[in-house]
Parts: sequence; structure tokens; C-alpha cells
Amino acid sequence: MKNLNTLLAGVFLAVALPFGALVISSQVQLGSLGRAPAEEGGPLFPSREPGLAIQGRAVYVSLGCVSCHTQQVRPAGQGSDIARGYGVRPSVARDYSQQKQVLLGDRRLGPDLANYGVRAKELAAVHEAIKHQGAFEFLYAGDKKQVASERAIALAAYLQSLRQDYSSPEAKLKQ
Repeated sequence: MKNLNTLLAGVFLAVALPFGALVISSQVQLGSLGRAPAEEGGPLFPSREPGLAIQGRAVYVSLGCVSCHTQQVRPAGQGSDIARGYGVRPSVARDYSQQKQVLLGDRRLGPDLANYGVRAKELAAVHEAIKHQGAFEFLYAGDKKQVASERAIALAAYLQSLRQDYSSPEAKLKQ
């Protein structure tokens, strides 16, 4: 029993070192991701969220939208997201590199929203989708719920900012 401390230290190191190596290697691989040009000399993607979209992200989280919607286009072998028109390419880690809180979602009851800003061209269509999806009419006022609240305006701005329609080094757009 005099070597009990040595034994416990050995067990601790046998568990801690591989775990630490896993965490550090992941940070080295994914933590250094940043914005990249879509083409040589082109604009950097993913683009930064505008201020109103950042406020809309907070509304999205507070309303629990992440519990019914995902923001990840699955590759062709793992689902029919591209065939459904949810995106033009699969999502990759770089798509989320500028986000402090990644809202991938945990199940998909509603449509995937990763590329919603490309699909919903008109702002009026975004507001109609918000009103008619679940119990979110409270975000609008007036006789026919035509007047959008500040929260609805911010949420619509956030939804329109969701775009994955650019090439990245990991996921090229098919021409």
C-alpha cells in the first residue's frame, strides 16, 4: 500500500493524457479556422452577421426555435437535404467559425434553416413564415397581425442572414 499514490497518479495520467491530447488536437484542427475567400482574391466567407441579425439570433434562442429547426445541411449520403433544397452543398465546420454559439439544433421538426436567407428572397415571405409557424403570432400586432414588433423584425433579419451559398476550401459549390 505504500505505492498507492503512485498507482493513483498513474491511473490519473492514463486517463488525463489521452483526453487532453484529444481536446488539444481538436482545438488545433478546428480552432484555427477562420474566414476564407470563396475564390482567390474574392470576399471572405462566412460573412459577419449584421447587428440586427445578432439581435435576431437572441430572439431565435429565446423562442426555442433551435428545438425544432436545424442549421446544418447534411451530405448527400446522410440525408436528402440538398435534394430538398435546404442548401447547395453540405455544411462544414468553417460555416460556424464566426459564431459564438452554434445553433445546429438537436432535431428537425421544421425545415432546415442553414441556407434560409437564400431561399426566402422577400422580407414579407419571411414574416409570413414566422407568423404561420407555431404560435408566433404574438410577435405581430394589428387587426390582421400585419404590424411586426421589434423582436419579429430582428428575427426576420437573422433568418435572412442565414446563408451557406459560397464555396469554402472544404466544400466547393458544384458548377
